[in-house]
Amino acid sequence: MEITSVNNDLVKETAKLQQKKYRDEKGLFLLEGFKAIEEAHLSGIKFERVFVEKNKKGKYLFLNCEFIETNEAVLKKISTTSTPPEIVGIAIQPQNSFDKLGNNVVLLENIKDLGNLGTIIRTSVAFGIDSIVLYGDTVDVYNPKVVRSAVGNLWKINIVQISDIDNLKKYFSNYERFGTLPKSDNSEYLSKIKFSNKPKLIMFGSEADGLSDELKEFATGNITIEMKDNVESLNLSISAGVVLYQIFTSL
Repeated sequence: MEITSVNNDLVKETAKLQQKKYRDEKGLFLLEGFKAIEEAHLSGIKFERVFVEKNKKGKYLFLNCEFIETNEAVLKKISTTSTPPEIVGIAIQPQNSFDKLGNNVVLLENIKDLGNLGTIIRTSVAFGIDSIVLYGDTVDVYNPKVVRSAVGNLWKINIVQISDIDNLKKYFSNYERFGTLPKSDNSEYLSKIKFSNKPKLIMFGSEADGLSDELKEFATGNITIEMKDNVESLNLSISAGVVLYQIFTSL
């Protein structure tokens, strides 16, 4: 099939996937460019269809889906990057599971920065985290910017969503639960903590507000990263990297 008009109904429907509402409704998301599509395919992600620049279909025949040959104008319409790629894929969201949470889990509460979420996903994969819990009002993991900043690691880790404390307690009451906080009487410096092989949940709060009171109360221990007094805080993704590296190297 060939489509070259930006006013085509299928093009318009595909462009809607730039919005979370439509991604949730359809169970689909966008992938842009050769590398992202190849890595997703190799990780078992299924594609409904791809829009590909005319005469470049041959390099994507490994995909078992519908091909739509098109032009730069259409690719620009459905892409979220300033320069449109030669291919945009419409992929089916994978079904992650609470049955495979594993022993080392990261919780992210009310995270708003898309780049931070993607970077933390990448970091979690690098340091052996089994699952990520998106808690509360955290940004959509299938936002194209998150997908890009995760650099192919979105498919390598189990990611689930929990909206309330009762469900959190259902799954994690038997875990060691560490909150990440500024220094207080209730926290220990990261370098002083001896992590065990017991299942553990590491909780990170939002960039602006930190952990909510209900998660502070749910924690069984609290972590503070040592730093010089003249620095108030670290970027969230940097903080996550420091903590997860310490856990990874201590086990």
